[in-house]
Amino acid sequence: MAETVENLVLTGDGRFAVGTTEFTAIDFETTGLHPGHVVEVAAVRVRADGTVLREFSTLVNPGRGVDPGPAHVHRITRRELDNAPYLGEVLGDFLDLCQGSVLVAHNLPFEARFLGGEFGRLGARVPAMPGVCTLAAARRSLRLPNYRLATVAEAVGVGEFAAHTALADAYVCARIVTTLVTTHGLRFATRPVFPELPRFAPAARLSPRRAVVPSGGTWMADFVDRVPEAAFGVPGSLRDAYVELLGNALADRHISDTEARALGSAASAAGMSDADLHRVHTGFVRAMRELAESDGVITTEEGRDLRTVAAALRVPEVLHGLQAAATSSGGRRRVLVLGDGLAEDGLRAAVLDAGLQLAKKLTASVTHLVVGSGVSPAEPRIARAGELGARVLGIAEASQVLGLVPQPSPAPVRIPEPIPVPAPAAHWPAYDSDRRTAVFAPPPQSPAPSVMLWGGRVLMGFGLLLMFITVLALFGGAGLAAGIFVGVLGVGGLLGGWQIAVRG
Repeated sequence: MAETVENLVLTGDGRFAVGTTEFTAIDFETTGLHPGHVVEVAAVRVRADGTVLREFSTLVNPGRGVDPGPAHVHRITRRELDNAPYLGEVLGDFLDLCQGSVLVAHNLPFEARFLGGEFGRLGARVPAMPGVCTLAAARRSLRLPNYRLATVAEAVGVGEFAAHTALADAYVCARIVTTLVTTHGLRFATRPVFPELPRFAPAARLSPRRAVVPSGGTWMADFVDRVPEAAFGVPGSLRDAYVELLGNALADRHISDTEARALGSAASAAGMSDADLHRVHTGFVRAMRELAESDGVITTEEGRDLRTVAAALRVPEVLHGLQAAATSSGGRRRVLVLGDGLAEDGLRAAVLDAGLQLAKKLTASVTHLVVGSGVSPAEPRIARAGELGARVLGIAEASQVLGLVPQPSPAPVRIPEPIPVPAPAAHWPAYDSDRRTAVFAPPPQSPAPSVMLWGGRVLMGFGLLLMFITVLALFGGAGLAAGIFVGVLGVGGLLGGWQIAVRG
């Protein structure tokens, strides 16, 4: 991986803003976990704000006679590959799309290992490209039961998609990374450096396949998204890749002995031990049993499907004592969250983390519809939810009704005393501790301005009178000492009266 992709870290406390960076989300379908060949490649180039710029997808012929691998997972047949171009024929288009952008993949180390292997077989010398792993970024920023692509997609509001179709997976990966950097504010820990990629001839032909979106999820698909990551054992790129494969195989409720053996063989060939496989299988089935039992009822359908899966994965002992009751699971809470903001993403993650069912679309099984602040009141699903009997809630109300956060307990708030300021009080706001608002305080009470004004004027007049008397007395031959004394009194009265009048 070090020779193919330079892994960048996206984190909430990163030093470098994403800004105008462009991302190219990539996904491969392969003949196995490792070693193996690429049989489908897709890339979607987007701006950080989510604007899609270009896309590229095609099936890839891995070579004459090469087995396509787990066809029950990626649904690619050998006949389709016979008519597809070789990777060397489409490498130019792929690298042109990646030029000057940050690669993005869910489980980037796994994808980069295959990319490096294909570069090596082709003899192509390609410098290390900057890349971001959305699985690792989601682990750092979202609290979820597990971090499979479908689970993270649910948490950021992506609906149903054609899992294990390269183009659909690439689009979902692009949506995840743009949501993490815009809504959740993640930044680069180190600044991306973009090397100049080699140029190759453009493809003469492509062989894209049509993605078919599933018509609806199964109860087991919901359970797979809610299985806690600790059930799988120690994380790692190989284990994560196998969990992704197994989860998608289980999501349709039908996994045969043949499919289970094929998955196990692919994992063993890639280096997973029998003990690791047994740990993942045991953890998966045990967690799904606990989820099925969490509402006190295991339906006949659930019991039958669980036993089929446990037998195929060779862990039937995990279901010892399981008792199915032919009763509907109407007591379960199934939540649909509308909206694309941070609060909505946080609520979806909390629903998954709490083990509740998170719906992708409005059906009769939805018990609670949560409406985000940015959703129009005219949204038709709101009225439809009422017709179906679902309870319609706001974000804050939903957290309490669904038991996702403890009931808030009011704590006494200490309001600080206003700090005195040496300025006229009429120009400074005071804090009203009852209204919790700023109000303008009246100036301190003082004597009426008219009293001070007239008092000053009277004193000034008296001072002037004394000064006038002093002048007349001196001209009339009065003593000098008496004249000076009376004159000083007059000047004092004049100045004192003037000061009082100014203040009034």
